Amino acid sequence: MAPTETKILSDYLLVPAQLPAIISLQEFIELFPRSLQSSPQIRNLYRDLQTQRNAVVDSVAAEIEAEAKRGKAMRRVMIKAKREEEAPENDDEAEIERLLFGSTSDSQTPKHNIGSILPDLEGAVSELESELQLLGEEEAALLSSIQQTVGGMSDLRYGRFANGQLRDQVLEGLASLRDTCKSKN
Repeated sequence: MAPTETKILSDYLLVPAQLPAIISLQEFIELFPRSLQSSPQIRNLYRDLQTQRNAVVDSVAAEIEAEAKRGKAMRRVMIKAKREEEAPENDDEAEIERLLFGSTSDSQTPKHNIGSILPDLEGAVSELESELQLLGEEEAALLSSIQQTVGGMSDLRYGRFANGQLRDQVLEGLASLRDTCKSKN
């Protein structure tokens, strides 16, 4: 059985990353001057370093798991895309032909004739016309709303407001705020 992505990443990134695999406690102690090698603080320092290293290893393990899930999702998307690509394309003309003449286009006896299709087409045209009319009304309402918004912004830019006292009210509010701030200081 071929190794999985998770197995490869774990073997390459996690197994050699544990602190004892990198440096043993004895080797760590020997890095310090001989006078300090008997200090219990060195063991505490090694354990702290080991804890930090384990946290990093756990984080990498979580990332490996997340990457494996992303890989599975990508494989599913690729398989789906390949299936869709290999599936026969829907041909609109062939579909219309199938509807008119049945499942095989070799038969020359149509299921429908001009008399049966014309009323359906006229009904479809009237539905489309009514839908176009509704869309036209909706477009006119949106245009009116946008023009009102633009007009309101123009008033704001040039200082003309529907409420003529707005300027004075804002100035009074600012003065009140300034007085409040001065009284607090």
